[in-house]
Amino acid sequence: MTVLTLEKSKEILKKHTTEAHLFTHAAAVSAAMEAMAEHFGEDKEHWAAIGYLHDVDFEKFPEEHCLHVRDLLEPEGVPDEDIDTIISHAYGLHPVTVKPTTNCQKSLFAVDELTGIVHAYSLMRPEKFDGMNVKSLKKKFKDKRFAAKCNREVISKGVEDLGMTLDEVMEICIKGMAAHADEF
Repeated sequence: MTVLTLEKSKEILKKHTTEAHLFTHAAAVSAAMEAMAEHFGEDKEHWAAIGYLHDVDFEKFPEEHCLHVRDLLEPEGVPDEDIDTIISHAYGLHPVTVKPTTNCQKSLFAVDELTGIVHAYSLMRPEKFDGMNVKSLKKKFKDKRFAAKCNREVISKGVEDLGMTLDEVMEICIKGMAAHADEF
């Protein structure tokens, strides 16, 4: 069975995605997942690879997101466990039957939408990620008009499922995304 690497994820995503914003989002989620893996003492590159590839079917099937992941990734030799992890991030949003149960799955569920808020906030700050803190990010999080497409309920559910606080997950996302700020 092939081990999913970040390089392999980038190669696969290029086959199914053309929109620049989806590559930016992939890089942001990858950075956040790498930081979450570090928090849990897990394989940072593996989690980053999963984060990068999580929206592999979104451009082609936005209304059926995650329902075509297995069809796209099995021929690439992506392990079933990784495919399940990717599919699980849409649990409850689409007719997806893979419930997030592992720390990797729960992390992906929590940070997917959160990275959108963190990234949007970085774009409006002259210093981007430098000096970004949880307190100011939380103010943006509470403003439903800011990054309005980012689902706060999904983020909150994901954070709760991880048994963490929103502050903790925000801090980890900021740290992870700041470390890769040149990628998006």
